[in-house]
Amino acid sequence: MEYLILKYLHILSATFLFGTGIGTAFFMLMAYISKNIETIKYTTKHVVLADWVFTTPAVILQPITGIWLMLILHYPFNTLWFFLVIGLYLLAGLCWLPVVLIQYRLHKMVVNMQTENLPKQFHLLIRWWIALGIPAFISLLVVYWLMVTKQGLSIQF
Repeated sequence: MEYLILKYLHILSATFLFGTGIGTAFFMLMAYISKNIETIKYTTKHVVLADWVFTTPAVILQPITGIWLMLILHYPFNTLWFFLVIGLYLLAGLCWLPVVLIQYRLHKMVVNMQTENLPKQFHLLIRWWIALGIPAFISLLVVYWLMVTKQGLSIQF
């Protein structure tokens, strides 16, 4: 029973991690494209909230449940599979942390705006947000593939 609960939590947290990320990215981009300051204010506020409520707990649960499952299943930690999973997860995390900071800055920037025109800094930060989001999402897609296929599990170092 412990295995099934851990597997369920692992899959559920992976779903929250990717689902919240893709959902908030979609709404953030749609708000930006709208150029409507009130929409951008509202969206950035809720994107930041969604990261706290959904993404952060999922980011914490993923490695805990994943390593616990590896221990239960007696998967070795010295495999190409584990190296790739951890490496890609860390890459996604290293991209996600600055994205979170950028989201805070974007929200703070629009909340304090006195004009209807977005400043150049906002556009620059959105470009960075997109540039960091793309490798994070691709990394997580590859991690999903590795979780399903277990490619590289038999290759030990």
